[in-house]
Amino acid sequence: MFDHPASYLNGTAPLNVTVTGYFSGLWAWSTKTKPPAQIFKISAMLLATLVCAIAVSGVHGVGVRPGQIKHLVTFGDSYTDVVATGDQGTAWPVYAAGYSKTALHPFARSGATCSNNITFRPFPPVFESQLPLYFTETGNGSLRLPPDETIYTLWIGTNDVGVDSLVTGSNNASIVDVAGCMVNWVRTLYASGARNFIMQNMIPLELTILYSANSYPNRFWAIERNTTDWSVLMTEMVLAGNMLTKLMLQALAPTLPGSHIAIFDSHSLIQDMFDHPALYLNGTAPLNVTGCWDSCVAPFGGGNLVCTVQNGTDRDSYLWADELHPSEQADRIIAREMALTLEGGTSKWSTWLN
Repeated sequence: MFDHPASYLNGTAPLNVTVTGYFSGLWAWSTKTKPPAQIFKISAMLLATLVCAIAVSGVHGVGVRPGQIKHLVTFGDSYTDVVATGDQGTAWPVYAAGYSKTALHPFARSGATCSNNITFRPFPPVFESQLPLYFTETGNGSLRLPPDETIYTLWIGTNDVGVDSLVTGSNNASIVDVAGCMVNWVRTLYASGARNFIMQNMIPLELTILYSANSYPNRFWAIERNTTDWSVLMTEMVLAGNMLTKLMLQALAPTLPGSHIAIFDSHSLIQDMFDHPALYLNGTAPLNVTGCWDSCVAPFGGGNLVCTVQNGTDRDSYLWADELHPSEQADRIIAREMALTLEGGTSKWSTWLN
């Protein structure tokens, strides 16, 4: 509207996007921060169009058949990496593949974002590294995956919205760009012949120590910051990103014939673990959802870390492994629910769109 006012504004005065004025202006007369009714009319029409499209397509589907899936292909960051594991133990894909008796093909890499063209970090991103490696292996025949028997998962976003990225204002991207990238992952793989997908949404990152209002300087960020600001911003970015991804996938699903797309609600599952730890955590120490079993405090500005580490089965009493990553016990729960989804069963945390 700002760039092309003639396409939107229809008043009798000269069109104006820099100062206030009714109908011919982008901003309302009484304030320089609120748009006038004309803008809301246009926004309402666009929103109604999206809602109608979703209503027509439907939001629930049948998903995969029991026993159909034989191969699990994973993309993402340290939450899913099976080598440089975020939980410092066995990553959830290994457990999920074992529970569901599927062959695991892991491509996720620690530190990744969806695309370094959107949110750059010096780690192997999904689009510029993980997908190219996958296409190389399927192209040269070293990886053969029957489309009907293979399911693809993506769990990304933590680094895209995190430190040295959106929360610190370190690039020009937005949460809209990140959500769009996630959905393009489905389009890209579908175009190559893939048909079954699970999108894992972002967890409530404000519950991690790093983004908590009660955070402390740590291995991930040792510079002074307003922890309340970070926590509020992270809450809003994650909620917005998850909803954008959901709406985009709901609109996309009916345009991909033969596809099966599920949303795995990692956000609600981790929130439930936080709210009801006794249902999930089973270690030998008192249950703990606000601390982590590998806690490292850093002096402001950097320096030697002062770490407190729990050992053995005490670790299974913690929701968090460190200031950012879910614990191995949390990952076992995620794997259990993912396995139900892979097997064509019912998990309260998964919703099939088609």
